[in-house]
Order: sequence, then C-alpha cells, then structure tokens
Amino acid sequence: MDDSFRMRKGLYLLFLLCLSGVVCVSIRYSLPEEKKSGSLVANVLKDLKLGPGELSARRAQLVSKSKKQYFQLDSHSGNLFVNDKVDREALCGEMEPCLLLSEIVLQNPLKIYNIETEIKDVNDNSPEFSKTEFNLEIPEIVPINTRFPLESAEDADLGENSIKNYTLSPNGNFRLDVQSDEFGSKYVDLVLEKSLDREEKDQFGLTLTAVDGGVPQRTGTVQININVLDINDNFPKFTQSEYKVKLKENSPRGTLVSKVEARDLDFGSNAQISYSFQRVPQKISKLFQLHQMTGEITVVGPIDYEKETSYNMNIKATDGGGLSGHCKVLVEIEDENDNAPEISVMSITSPLAEDSPLDTLVVLFSVTDQDSGENGKTSCSMDMNLPFLLKNTVNNYHQLVTQRPLDREKVPEYNITITATDRGSPRLISIRNINVEISDVNDNSPVFEKSQYEMQVWENNIPGLLMGSVRAVDLDVEQNAKVTYSLVPGNAGSAPADSYVSINSETGNLYVLRSLDYEQIKEFQVRVRASDGGSPPLSSEVVVRVVILDENDNAPFFLYPLQNSTSPCNELVPKSVESGYLVAKVVAVDGDSGQNSWLSFELLKATDPGLFSIGAQNGEVKTRRPLTERDTNKQRLIILVRDNGHPPFPPALPEIPETGVDSQSGSLSRTYHYDVCLTGGSLSSEFRFLRPLIPVFSMGDPNISENHRISSVSQEAPEQAEGQNQREQSQRNTLRILGKHAEVDESQGSIGAMLHYERLYKYALRKII
Repeated sequence: MDDSFRMRKGLYLLFLLCLSGVVCVSIRYSLPEEKKSGSLVANVLKDLKLGPGELSARRAQLVSKSKKQYFQLDSHSGNLFVNDKVDREALCGEMEPCLLLSEIVLQNPLKIYNIETEIKDVNDNSPEFSKTEFNLEIPEIVPINTRFPLESAEDADLGENSIKNYTLSPNGNFRLDVQSDEFGSKYVDLVLEKSLDREEKDQFGLTLTAVDGGVPQRTGTVQININVLDINDNFPKFTQSEYKVKLKENSPRGTLVSKVEARDLDFGSNAQISYSFQRVPQKISKLFQLHQMTGEITVVGPIDYEKETSYNMNIKATDGGGLSGHCKVLVEIEDENDNAPEISVMSITSPLAEDSPLDTLVVLFSVTDQDSGENGKTSCSMDMNLPFLLKNTVNNYHQLVTQRPLDREKVPEYNITITATDRGSPRLISIRNINVEISDVNDNSPVFEKSQYEMQVWENNIPGLLMGSVRAVDLDVEQNAKVTYSLVPGNAGSAPADSYVSINSETGNLYVLRSLDYEQIKEFQVRVRASDGGSPPLSSEVVVRVVILDENDNAPFFLYPLQNSTSPCNELVPKSVESGYLVAKVVAVDGDSGQNSWLSFELLKATDPGLFSIGAQNGEVKTRRPLTERDTNKQRLIILVRDNGHPPFPPALPEIPETGVDSQSGSLSRTYHYDVCLTGGSLSSEFRFLRPLIPVFSMGDPNISENHRISSVSQEAPEQAEGQNQREQSQRNTLRILGKHAEVDESQGSIGAMLHYERLYKYALRKII
C-alpha cells in the first residue's frame, strides 16, 4: 500500500476514533518538503495538554501510518523531529493536501492522539516533456483554425509551483491555445492560423516551452517538427469515445486489458491506422503496453491496488495521411486479498506478578491490513483456556488483560499465540507468539512433610544428641521458599521447651539438650515453626512428640524391711515349725518399667543353706524342713534381689563374704543383704536389713550416727580399714551408677571431693527414698 492510500484510509479511521472517544484530539502541523533529518517540527506537550515528563511516564510511542517513520518523538522534551527527509511528490503525487498521519499512543490509561502533518510543496521540479521532440505530419489542405493537440509537460510540483503557461517560438503559421480542464490541468493545442502550402514550405521547426509559477521560475522545452503532407481529408474515428474496463490487481504480465479500434474512410496509406498513448504519465507506460497496429492494451508491470486504484489513458489513432482521432480508456483496479494482517506489539508486561489484579494490561498490540473492503477487515483470536482476555479497542488496537487469578506454582509461564485473520477470500492470517513469565509472590506457607512427628530417645542420653529432623517444603521460589525452623515458645512438661530441645534453623535437626530420666518424664511435646523468607513471612507449625525409652538404670529397692532401718529385725520362729513355715515376706520394687522392673529373689547366703528357701517371684522366706535341736538359735540370711533387664541389673555377683561387703570394683552393689537372726525356743529372733553399700559421710552432717559410717550392719565390715582413698573410690562408683555425668576436680583434694559427692548423695538419697 502506498503512502497516499494510507493517508486516505487514516482520515477515515480518524473519524471513527473521534466518535469512539478514545481519540478526541487531532493536532495538525505544517512542514515544507525536503527538510533535513533532525529538523524540529513542533513541541507537542502544549498541544496535547500534558505536563513535563508525562510522555515518558506513560510510555508514549509515535506510531506512523506510512511505511516509513518520517518523524521521531523525544518523550522527555516533547519535541517532534524530522527523522527522514520528506519528498512530497514521492509521498503524495498530485494529491492535495499531502498529509502524513501518525499517532501518539499513551498507556496507563490508554489515550491516542492523532497527528496530521501537512507537507507543503516547494518548487523543486522543472516541467518535463516525455520526449525531446515531437513529430507532426499535417496535410496541406487542413483548414485555418485546425487544432493539433500537443502533449503537455508534467510538473511534479503543485499549485503555484506547477505549470502556469506555454510559449511557442515565433512563426507565421501556428499559434498556441492553452486551456485548463475542470481539475486545473493545462492542455495545449497547436492552432493553424495560416493555410499551409507544401510547395512553399514543407517543414517547420518550432520550440514549445512550458513555464511553471514557482520562484525562481522553472521551464522545460520540446522541439516540434512539422512535416506538411499531401491531401488526406478523412480523420480516423474510434468506435467508442470512452472505454471502461475492470482489472484485478496482481494480473500477470501479458494480461489483455482492453482493445480499442478506430476506422478511416480513406484508402491506401491514408487509411492505415496506428495507435499510440497520448498525454499519459510515465507510470502508465511502465504498467501498460499499447500495440501499435492492433490497439490491444496489455499488462507489462505490477498492478497493485494498494498503490493505485484506477488509471486514465488517452489513446490516439493516426492514419497514414497524418490525421488523428482520440479516445479515453478508464481502467478500474479491483482489490485482491494479497496482504496478510500485520501484528505490531506495542508493549509486553513480563514478568507478570502472580498476584496481579484482574484486568491488568499484559500485552498491547495493533493489527492492520493493507487491503481494502472486506479484505482489509480483521479479527483477532488467541489460545483457549488461558487466564487472559482479548479486548478490542478502536483503531485496530487490542489489549490482552488478565481475566482469572494467576498461580505461578501451577503455571510459571505462558506461551500465547495471537492469530489475526482478515475477511478476504481466501482468508489470510498472521500469527504472533508472545511469552509471558509469571513472577513469584509469597503466597504459600511452608508445609511439613508429616502432620505430626514422633521421636524416641533413650534415657541417660548424652546432651546434644541428635533425635531426628523435621522438614517443610515451600512451593514458592528463591527467598520466598527459603525455610527456617524455630521452636515455638512454651513449656514441655514443667520446663520451657527450649531447655529440653534445640533445633538447627536451617536443617530442621532436633537435639536433646539434657540427659533425660525416664523415671521423671516419659514423654513431652514441643511445637516447631517453619517460616519462609518472604515479606511478610508465612509460617506453619507442627507438634513433635518426644518419647523417652526406659533403660535398666535403677536397682531394685526394698520396701520391706525398710532400707534405712538401723534396728534389728526380729522374727520369732518356734522350734516346732514344720516344713513350709512362712518366716517373712521380702517386698521390693524397681523404678524402671517393663521387664526392667520384673524382680526375682534368691537366697544368696545362709547360716544353714538347707534350712530356708525364698520364693523367686513372691519373696516369701519359708522353712524347708522342721527345725531340730541341732540347729543354731541364730540364723543369718543374705537375700539377693535382681531385675530382669538386659543386661540384668545387677549382674551375677561373685560369692560374698558374711560381712556383706561388696567385692566389685567400679560399681555400686545393688545386692541388698538381710541378716535374719533366729532364736530357737524364744519369743524373738533377729531379722535385720543390710543397706546397699552406699557411702555416708561424717563431715557436713553431725546428726549422722556412727552406724551410718559403716557399709553394713555387720560388725565385720572391712571398709573402715581401707582408708580415705578407698572411700573416695566408692564415692565415684556411686555417681557413675546413679547416671550423673559429673566431673570431679581432682585438684580439690580428698576433702573437696568428699564434700562434692556428699551433696550429690543427699540428692540421690531423696530421689530413692
């Protein structure tokens, strides 16, 4: 499509825009042609009633309605400059006024301003004839005032700069008659003023000069050669004075446009007719060919409806005697759908935030078609099932906006295919692919892999032990998906949660901070919070249940007889008892659970091993046979109780001497000894409890009796003879068995160590009793 057709089409679209309300301002400027690139046309800020910087803020764009971008807009200053030198003649030809149409498109909100720039003509073209000389043959019999049409000169300029007059070199037979048609074009005829006499003069050489009205004035000349012929008194005559034909654009070379025909009543050479173009522009002679003998007009150049919609040809028929007849041929070009729609993208918002509100502008584009009528009407479509809506606006501008909420976690980007289709036959389409990335916002909280966690840890654990880990996943990306872990403030049992457990903020690893005792706490719960790195951050919480597993770390404990009893336990056994007589029932408990607390009793040592037995499960001490006179009155029994832990606590003991002194090294004996004194024939017997070999101290507590300074009630205890060093070793054994991970500063000496252990023993004693 040439620029003149674009301007005509743009004027019609301007009328539609003004009706729609989107474009209600039309600004017109004037510019002489041939201005150099960079020349200032105008400043549009005042005319558009915009403030400084508003063009740049609203992403102003200058859109040309012609193929070339003749102007450029400085969006900061508002100045409109010449981008490419404008040749009015090449741009508009003979069309007046010559307008260059463009639009200033503002976004947010969308506003379109129409700019019309009128290109003023300057006298930069001289009149030109199609040939350097014209040859005429005129019979001598031609009467006075006979008119001979001459080919006019062409001047690409318009108005005052176009052709104003013609002059003829002085001669005695011919004059010029210059006339104007209804369109202002000047035609010149050569008029015979004086009869010709071939015998007097058979040739004339005249100079025809065309003068324009510009300043400075420009001229063009052509030589007219006239040959005077003999008598030919009949003129050729066309069968039609005007031929009208239709021709489809893109018709191939050689296509027959029309055939003209003229007839002459003369005979011989005076009746032989030849055809030629007359007064036609050069562009016509480049597109059409007229056969000199047949009068057939055929296509020789590209026929483009978008460049020219019709052609007007003058054809002359000349006989052999030099007489001519004339006719007109009007060729109307019919449009073909030979131009696909053009998609021009103005702006793309990418990446697009996933929390963008509905009706957010994503893509702004325009669709144009150089064809006309139905062939130039277009429609747009895009892929289905997308969260976008295609909105048509005036002047073939289209907006792609959001119509549904976006979710980057489901679809991180969209490849949008826009299809533009015209209404021609066959229909032509254009496709434009647009990629829109979706940017992340922090709209997802971390989610733990489990709804609740359970972790197990054995009691007497080492502080700092890794119990397990929690893990949460965030569907967002980058900083929004970076998860950190923390403990939710609160209590785990009777103490703050952070006194029991710590968590690695990056890995989610959970560590136990203290050594746990199953007999004090069997389980506790803490809450863990997972927070992401968004702004503001999102979080979620989960419950971690910590279950303490029991170890066999408690020795059996006697409830009867009492462990701390220092008085003899007397049981009266008659001499006449029979076998199976119940002497006493030993009762013991174990602080552990499960099979670690299943107890079994054993008679470890007795004065007469065959006289008594003890129930392994119930602790009942019974006689195995009747008493005799030979049995001693005082019987001493040492009873061992052990649990069923793995390994059993305590382990198998070596043979223990009667004194009940524990012979193990490095651990506290958990064997409890009972001294049963039986007095035959009396009302009392002695049954005394031997306490475990836990050391007691004389210093620091003056109320402790002398009996507590020995390891058993037996007067044969050898511990006093072992000295202070052995006592300190026994104290260390006590701490180790109690499971307390304490360090003894050896540099304090024996007195400091004793005081330190004494405090620990008192604490342990309170727990046991």
